[in-house]
Amino acid sequence: MTTQPQEPLQDAAAPEPHLTPDDLKALLGERLHAEVVQHFVAAGGAEPAYVERQVTECLRYLYLVSRHREQLSGLFLPVEQDIDEIWHYLILQTREYREWCEQRLPGRFFIEHRSIGYDDYQQEPGREQVLEEALRWIPLYVREFGPFDEGALPHWTIVRFLHDQLSMSLRDIAALQPAGAP
Repeated sequence: MTTQPQEPLQDAAAPEPHLTPDDLKALLGERLHAEVVQHFVAAGGAEPAYVERQVTECLRYLYLVSRHREQLSGLFLPVEQDIDEIWHYLILQTREYREWCEQRLPGRFFIEHRSIGYDDYQQEPGREQVLEEALRWIPLYVREFGPFDEGALPHWTIVRFLHDQLSMSLRDIAALQPAGAP
């Protein structure tokens, strides 16, 4: 499967509403969300608004893994290391993380973490498969949360690559669909 830009489909039915950052914050719980943000502001010295966005993108990543388990399970993380560190922090809040995964996320299963370096990962599948897997996230993200915006670019590796290195607009990135999709 490869991806290619396509014009967004015009559907007569009203589009499903996208999950907002506030929806994700409520899903995690206000208390735990505030704790995570405070921890990473204190640990890294970043501005609270930037850390809030990091947490949002981490929650989006985990939501996608939960909702689209069959399509995304076992793929290399498409997010930056800072987002992975937030995931690690959530995992260490064992009781809350388990409850969140199994009772609040759509897939209702514990999302396990397995560390593997990119070089090791790249040796397993071929280059085309690595690219296909990296691009697989984009239409799912757009469907659940709406198109990527400038604030998401620092956090999603493939999206930033497409935008910065291949000069694709965010609109073109949002229009990427699996080859053969209607």
